[in-house]
Amino acid sequence: MQSPNLIAYLALALWPVVGWKLWQRLDRGQALIWTILGGYLLLPPLAAFNFPVVPDLNKSTIPNLVALACALWLVGDRVGFMPASWLGKALIAVYIAFPFGTVLTNRAPLVFEQMAIQGMRIYDSFAAIAYQAIALLPFFLARRYLGHPEGMRAIIAALVAAGLAYSVPMLVEAVMSPQMNVWVYGFFQHDFFQTIRYGGYRPVVFLPHGLWVAFFACMAVLAAVTLLRRTVPDARPRVLVVFVYLSVMLVICRSAGPILYALALVPMILFLPARLQILIAAAMALVVVSYPVLRGAHLVPVDQILDLANGLSPERAASLRFRIENEETLLVRAQEQPWFGWGGYGRSFTHDPVTGQTLNIADGAWVILMGNYGWVGYVAEFGLTALPLLLLARESLRQGGAELSPWVGAVALILGANMLDLLPNATHIPFTWLLAGALLGEAERLAALRADRDAMARREGLHAGKPLRTVI
Repeated sequence: MQSPNLIAYLALALWPVVGWKLWQRLDRGQALIWTILGGYLLLPPLAAFNFPVVPDLNKSTIPNLVALACALWLVGDRVGFMPASWLGKALIAVYIAFPFGTVLTNRAPLVFEQMAIQGMRIYDSFAAIAYQAIALLPFFLARRYLGHPEGMRAIIAALVAAGLAYSVPMLVEAVMSPQMNVWVYGFFQHDFFQTIRYGGYRPVVFLPHGLWVAFFACMAVLAAVTLLRRTVPDARPRVLVVFVYLSVMLVICRSAGPILYALALVPMILFLPARLQILIAAAMALVVVSYPVLRGAHLVPVDQILDLANGLSPERAASLRFRIENEETLLVRAQEQPWFGWGGYGRSFTHDPVTGQTLNIADGAWVILMGNYGWVGYVAEFGLTALPLLLLARESLRQGGAELSPWVGAVALILGANMLDLLPNATHIPFTWLLAGALLGEAERLAALRADRDAMARREGLHAGKPLRTVI
């Protein structure tokens, strides 16, 4: 594979300037959205500035740091880094600190006849902790700037606008093959063979894989149908055209999973009330968080899923079977280090006992986390992602849906779909943390409103129970 060219590194270096301008021209919520989402969509994959001690500066870390710098120094704002709930505080602390446990339990190298894989070093824990803290920055900032109904609407509008803009290079690649990253940044970021599906090409653009583009297209479709339901009647014909167009773009991505998510969730967004949408999203989150337990207990109907896939496409069924067999092997490997996992350097894979060659691959974020960081890392990351949906569900049940924004249910379903996609793919991206942070802020806003209302009711009750004084 070719190396990134000068333009790739120049784009990374100039993104702080782009972010600074965004924060100067837009309101804080929109500036945050476009700093994170724009960097994810436009910056080069794989390219990075590698400095000692600190994590790599790449398309995942640079936008996060830029957003924090703009919030602190350009806006001069105070950003809170801890949620109101004790569970949220605990999950954040564990998420940032657990790499120490992984390093301390994996100091010994893995030795094979012809080679050895190094053990984890204390240096690795400091680098991992720094990366974890940087990864959470969109979560903290979105809780501050997007945790309200206007923030939910801004997320929906941004996804539709970004989907329309990104559809241009997607169309080019669907016709001419994925070449955008080669033309702009000088290299192709993945296996070109994997872009060929159903007699055509999957767009990849500037993302790590065509599956990432397909899921982004799915998010844009879900946002467009939300806009279609909530917009004024006069504008609905235009929004309907946008929805249909983005749906066609999703089909062009040639990925079955995101298409199935859209088919399932579009009717929910169109017809269900926000309260029920939130409860469904929370149920999806619970399924994902408990998925390793379900797989380990053989409660996931794997055979039935394979039979269904085989009826749709024998080729896709073979690919799915290969993936599931790999996951079974990796899950057995993860159970040898269940609490903190095996750490990095490919230690979580099985290896040839002579050559040390890796014998399997990992696709889903869940099995990658279980192998690398064990149950502690898995619960911290997936639990923190699911927490906003669970808190929102609690508030919707306590308040009966009266205080719910018409936008929040759709954003919750988009995050729920993203969590489901973490089972087959590793699509936990910075925008995932942004969605989670925004929903956490909205859940905390609703909880504060409920607490104020309850306090007022108590005061009124006390006042009503006191006898009135007679003034003579």
